Amino acid sequence: MSTALPIHDVIEGLQSALAERGAAVLVAPPGAGKTTAVARALLEAEWCTGQIILTSPRRVAARAAAERMAEMLGEKPGETVGYLTRLDSKTSAKTRILVVTEAIFVNRIVEDPELTGVSAVLFDEAHERHLDSDLGLALALESRTVLRDELRVLVMSATIDGARFANLLGEGAPVIESKGRAFPLEIKWLGSSPDARLEDAMASAVMQAWREEEGDILAFLPGVGEIERTRERLEARLPDTPVLPLHGQVQPAQQRAAIKRDPEGRRRIVLASAIAETSLTLDGVRVVVDSGLARMAEYDKQAGSTRLVTHRASQAASAQRAGRAARQGPGVAYRLWEEHGHAGRPEFAPPEIETADLAPLVLTLAKWGTADPMSLPWLDLPPVGSIAAARAQLERLGALGGDARITKRGESIASLPLDPGSAAAVLAGAEAGQAEDAAKLVLLVQERGLGGRGEDLHQRFSRWNNERGGRAEASRKLAQRWARAAENLVEGSRNDAVNPALFLAQARPDFIAKKRDKSGENWLSAGGSGFRLDPASPLSGAEWIIIGDATGSAKGARITAAAELSLVEIEAHCSHLIEKTSVIHWNSEANRAEARLVRRLGAITLASGPDSDPDPQALVDILVENALEQLENLVPSELLARGRYAEINALNPEILRDRAEMWLVPLLTGRRDMEIAKGKIIDAILNMLSWEDRQRLDEQAPREFTSPAGTRHNIDYSGDDAPSVEVRVQALFGLDRHPMIGNTPLLLKLTSPAGRPIQSTRDLPGFWRGSWADVKKDMKGRYPKHRWPDEPWTEKPSLKTKNAFNR
Repeated sequence: MSTALPIHDVIEGLQSALAERGAAVLVAPPGAGKTTAVARALLEAEWCTGQIILTSPRRVAARAAAERMAEMLGEKPGETVGYLTRLDSKTSAKTRILVVTEAIFVNRIVEDPELTGVSAVLFDEAHERHLDSDLGLALALESRTVLRDELRVLVMSATIDGARFANLLGEGAPVIESKGRAFPLEIKWLGSSPDARLEDAMASAVMQAWREEEGDILAFLPGVGEIERTRERLEARLPDTPVLPLHGQVQPAQQRAAIKRDPEGRRRIVLASAIAETSLTLDGVRVVVDSGLARMAEYDKQAGSTRLVTHRASQAASAQRAGRAARQGPGVAYRLWEEHGHAGRPEFAPPEIETADLAPLVLTLAKWGTADPMSLPWLDLPPVGSIAAARAQLERLGALGGDARITKRGESIASLPLDPGSAAAVLAGAEAGQAEDAAKLVLLVQERGLGGRGEDLHQRFSRWNNERGGRAEASRKLAQRWARAAENLVEGSRNDAVNPALFLAQARPDFIAKKRDKSGENWLSAGGSGFRLDPASPLSGAEWIIIGDATGSAKGARITAAAELSLVEIEAHCSHLIEKTSVIHWNSEANRAEARLVRRLGAITLASGPDSDPDPQALVDILVENALEQLENLVPSELLARGRYAEINALNPEILRDRAEMWLVPLLTGRRDMEIAKGKIIDAILNMLSWEDRQRLDEQAPREFTSPAGTRHNIDYSGDDAPSVEVRVQALFGLDRHPMIGNTPLLLKLTSPAGRPIQSTRDLPGFWRGSWADVKKDMKGRYPKHRWPDEPWTEKPSLKTKNAFNR
C-alpha cells in the first residue's frame, strides 16, 4: 500500500480499534486522505465480509468521492466502488464500498434496521452536524446495540470534538488522530466593505488574487444568486478565463468540470457554495477567496416553513474553506473580513437538530418504533418545542395518532423518500390517479432552477416537461419512481384530472393563501402568516395560490415557489378544511356582544354575515368575560362598600369574580348586553351569600336608616367618614338618642328643607342642646313656613310646613 497519504500512518491502528471496540472516531485534517483511503483500506480487514457504507453530506461530494476511489482502483464507478444519490447512482452486485448521501442512509437503515450485508458504516464530515447525519448515527448506534453488535461504526471529520463523539459511541471508543499534509497556508485579511454589494466585493477580491497569485482560484459565496452575479462580473473582466459555478443545481457534468483541472491547461476560477468546503479536492486550486458568509436552512416555527438564512461562517467552516487552497501545495486564502473580528465568529455552526423542522425526524423514528425521540443516543438532544410542533404537523397529516405512534397512512408517508408533507402530496396524487403530476410538482419545489426560474410552479412544470438534458431527464425519472412507489401504497385510485396544485394544498393546508391587495404583493395564508410576492410575478394576478416555498422573515416571507388555485377548486377538493363557525365578538362602543356566521379556511375568511342563532353558551361566555373586566362598574358601589365595612369576604370583588357562575351567569343568560337593573344585580349577589353573611351584613352594615318621620335614607359606607346618612333635620325631631351602626355612631349629615347642608354630627343630643340655637335663628329667616322649635327633641317629627302640620 502506498504511503503517499498521511492517513496511511494510522490505518493499522484504526483497523485494530474497529476490530476490538467496534467503533472509533477519526480526526484527520484536510488533505490527509480519509475520504478516499479509509474505506478502501478497511476492505482488507478480516471482519469486513460485507459492504462498507460511506455517508457524505452532499450529492456532489458523494459522487466525486466514489469516482476518485474507483479511479484509484483502475475501475469505473459502479464496480468495487459505487454511489447512490437522489438524482444519480452507479452501483452493482460487485459494489463493496457504497457512497451515499446522509438522507439515503437514513432511508436504508429504517427499511432494514439490521443493515443486512453491511460490515461498517463510515460517517464522513460529521462536524457539519446535518439532521440526517445525527439521525443516521443515532439509528446506527441503536442498531448496533440491539441488533448488530458486530456492525462497525466510524465517525470521521477534520474539525470535530473527538471526545464528545467518542463518549456518544461508548464502550471506550478511541479517538484516532491523523496528521494532514503540511503545506504552508497564508491568510490575507482584506477587511469588509459594508457599503459594497457582495458580488462587487467578491469580484474585486478575486481579481486581486488573480493578479497577485498563481494557480486556480476557488471562491466561496453563500448561494446561487451571489454566484451567478459574481460570475457575470468576472466574465466581463476575464473573457478568456473559465469561470465555473459549483453548487447543488449545477448538472453533474458541469460539477465534474469544476472539480478537475481545465483540459486546455487554462487557469480557472471556481465559484462555489458550501458544497466545496469539505470532502472535495479541487485539482489545481492554490487560492481561496472567502466571502465569510454561509447560507443555512432554518425552520421558522411561526411561518411553518424552512427558510434559508445568511450568517457569518463559523471559524471551523472558515478553516475548512481556507484549507482547500493547501491541499496539493502551498496556498493562500483571502478573507473578506478583519482579522481582529475572526475570534468573534462562532466556533462551529449550530447543529441542524436545533434549527430544523423535525417532522421528518419524528416520523422516521415513529416508523423505527420509537415514540420518544429523547430515548435515542444524540450528541445534542432535539428541542422539546420542535418535537411538539412536529407531532402536531404529523397529526394534521394523519401520519401520527394521538399516542404519537405511526398510523397506517403514516407508514405510507414514511415509506416514500420524501419529507412528510411532500410524501402526503404524492400520495394524494396517487389516490386521484395523478401520482406523476404530484411527484413532479413536489420535485419542482425541492429543486430550484428545474424548469427555469420564477415563482410559478405551473410554468416551470410546463417548461420542465419539454426540457432535454441530463438533469431534466434524471429528475423526471426520479419523479416517476416516487409516483410508482406511491401508487403501490394506495388501494385503488380515482381519475379526477384535477389541478395538481391541489395535492400540495391537501398536504400543506396552512400554505393555501389569498391575495390581500390589488397588486398581488401581499398574501395571507390559512396558517395565519403574511407572505410577499414580487408584483411582477405572473402569479400576482391570481386570487388564490398554494405556497410551495418561501424565504425570509415570518412577518413577510418572500414567496419563491407557488401555484395558482381557484376558490371553486378549493371548495370542491378541500372542503374538509373549510369551517363554518359562529364568531362572537365584543363591540366595545355599543357595550354588547355581536354574532356573525363565518365561513373560513384557517385564518382566511371566505364569507361572513349576521348570525341570528348563535351558541347561547358562547354569548354568555363573552358577556361574562367583559362583565368581569368592568366588575366595579357593574356591581353597585354601595353594595361593595357595605361588604367592605362589614368585612364580608364574599363581597370582595375578587371573590365575586371567582363565583361569577353562581350570580352573574344567570343574569346574563339570554342577553347580548349588560344593561341589567341595579336591583337585580344586588338581589343576585345577596342571594349568593350564606345565611350567616346575610345576617352579619344587615346587622353591621344595614342598607337604610329610617328616620323618626318614617323617611328612608341609604347609608353611605364608602367615604372616609362612613357610615353616614344625609337627612332633613325635621325628620329627626323627637329623637334624643344618637342612632348607631353596631358600636359606631352614624354620621348624620343634616340638611335644610331645600336639601342644603346645615351641619354634620355624631352627637345628636349635643347638637340639639348646643349649636341648634344658632341653626334655628338662621333657618327661621330662610324657611319661615317650617317649624323651628326651641327643644326639637320634644317635638313630633314631620317634614310638613307649620300650617300643614297644625292642620
